[in-house]
Amino acid sequence: MTRFIGPLGVLTVLVASILFAALNGAQRVRLNLGFFVLYRVPLTLVGFTGLFIGMVVMLVAGVRSDFKVRAVLRQRLQTEDREERALIDRTQHDLFSPRRLEEEKRAGEGRAEEDERDEEDARPEEEDERAEEHERAAEEERAEEGGAVA
Repeated sequence: MTRFIGPLGVLTVLVASILFAALNGAQRVRLNLGFFVLYRVPLTLVGFTGLFIGMVVMLVAGVRSDFKVRAVLRQRLQTEDREERALIDRTQHDLFSPRRLEEEKRAGEGRAEEDERDEEDARPEEEDERAEEHERAAEEERAEEGGAVA
């Protein structure tokens, strides 16, 4: 329903203008502009000229107001941008940037090498633990045999 309000307003102004021109087409007026006087000016010309000048004045006032609002918003945006830049953690990175993916790939290759080294280092430890368990079990068996013989 609200989409019809604008065209309805334009149509109303248009119909009122046509009626005004039709009903007052023969009317002539004296126009005093302050510094000179015009005689026998058609009333419709005075009316439409006044309407046109009013629209131009509103356009100029609206543009001036629009520029003021834009300047205020631009200044506010720049201030907010400076505040956000001050708060941003510089150690954060974009998850999907090409540089980040390359770094992870290189780090992944390094991790694989480290994991292999860790596995190699863990193998002798596992063997040492198994040997110690075997020695303990052997000592326990000797102690049991020695306790049974005595």
